[in-house]
Amino acid sequence: MRNLFAAGIASALMAGAAFADGLAITVDGEAQGTIKIDLAEDVAPAHVARLKELATSGAYDGVVFHRVIDGFMAQTGDVEFGKAGGDTGRAGMGGSDLPDLPAEFSDIAFDRGVVGMARSQSPDSANSQFFIMFDQGHFLNGQYTVVGKVTEGLDVLDAIKRGTGGNGAVSGTPDRMVEVKVTE
Repeated sequence: MRNLFAAGIASALMAGAAFADGLAITVDGEAQGTIKIDLAEDVAPAHVARLKELATSGAYDGVVFHRVIDGFMAQTGDVEFGKAGGDTGRAGMGGSDLPDLPAEFSDIAFDRGVVGMARSQSPDSANSQFFIMFDQGHFLNGQYTVVGKVTEGLDVLDAIKRGTGGNGAVSGTPDRMVEVKVTE
């Protein structure tokens, strides 16, 4: 019964007033189009503020999807090492010049289209990188900060170039976020 109650609350949060602003991510590469995300400001205010700050400053523009695991997720947002056109060999190891953020965990499940903040082993190490779920990954629940949910462009997400191997590293020319804008 407790799980049903938690699921009901999570559904209400994902569908209701927890969202105000969003992101519009223009993707280019194998995938082409726009992914629109509603941001969960009431659930993860510090993380959402960080995403908006980096998007507004243009820091995400040109950043590649460096880790893409079929059936799991697509990860991007390394503004330090992930810029297209440069050496992206270290993509996934960097962040922004802003401090890491304390975790803002919630009861929202990692289902298809949910956006979470990437981090190292420390729960309080999220910085600029984020991932978008291709499918459910409930083993992540309560361990990563949920920052939003895709509302449009799942077809674009599904077309992003996949990586290989266990870590999903994308070789060759990865797809990239051409432009990331904050929307209302």
